[in-house]
Amino acid sequence: MKTRKEINVGVDTGKKQLDIYIRPLDDYFTVPNTKDGINKAIKQIKKHEPTRIIIEATGRLELAFACAVSKAKLPLVIANPFQVHQFALSTGKLAKTDKLDAKMIAHYGEALKPRLTEIKPENTQKISDLLVRRAEILEMRTMEKNRLSILPKHLQSDIKKHISYLTKAMTKLEKELDTLIEKTSQWKRLMALLLSVKGIGKVLAYTLISELPELGQLNRKQIAALVGVAPMNKESGAYKGQRKVRGGRHRIRTVLFMAMLSAVQSNTKFKRTYTRMVEAGKPKKVALVACMRKLMCILNTMVKNDTLWDEKLA
Repeated sequence: MKTRKEINVGVDTGKKQLDIYIRPLDDYFTVPNTKDGINKAIKQIKKHEPTRIIIEATGRLELAFACAVSKAKLPLVIANPFQVHQFALSTGKLAKTDKLDAKMIAHYGEALKPRLTEIKPENTQKISDLLVRRAEILEMRTMEKNRLSILPKHLQSDIKKHISYLTKAMTKLEKELDTLIEKTSQWKRLMALLLSVKGIGKVLAYTLISELPELGQLNRKQIAALVGVAPMNKESGAYKGQRKVRGGRHRIRTVLFMAMLSAVQSNTKFKRTYTRMVEAGKPKKVALVACMRKLMCILNTMVKNDTLWDEKLA
């Protein structure tokens, strides 16, 4: 009796499109990363009765496709990008294009036969939606707090009531998030990784999950620049200005700054770095930003390697 060959489908995820490679059929195609595009892709993939469909975890971009695959009752693997990268290194194939990435992901599935991922599509999509809504409420509350300091007293009572309402709404939303995350393995693991760092609380963890889906996908310099904690040169001709952080994602940086105020007190790793810099004559804010940059690089590596906080290795 002839044994049926395994069919492995590699999916490279982008904001605008999905690049899909079916191995060993050497079938490659792209679709928009939209509802219609995803439905078209699943219809085409389903015809080949795949052994597994492998897509890398990005934190958000893969969610719609992964949920659709699960609803279609097709075998899904949400792969750790670091493991796929290590596999690529081991094969010596380092060239990168969207097609080659999809091809490599399919090859990874065939060679290592990773365990299928069980997800709850409804929960996964709800968590993503709730994180977006949390960010919106947080922005509204911040705007109201800013207005409170500049508007006349007779308007402040109304603003305070609205701030109280938004705070209660966020508390209720976060309780719902906690319940859903506890039931959904991939989100539960991501939260566990972030919260394993002493000094990081749920506010920062939720902010990073919703505002920084690139966490674990970039290198140290890229993630620091994206958040806005990488010092930038200011030079023109003979002029050499002081290096400063600028740009990046303001909301993440604000929450990160507040978290670091706590972390330099409770986490010996950052306390040592902060104290050493201040004693060396660095301004306290500069020392805090350096600690923020260090934390982001550590978190990026933890998520990339799927490892919990270890002070000896951090």
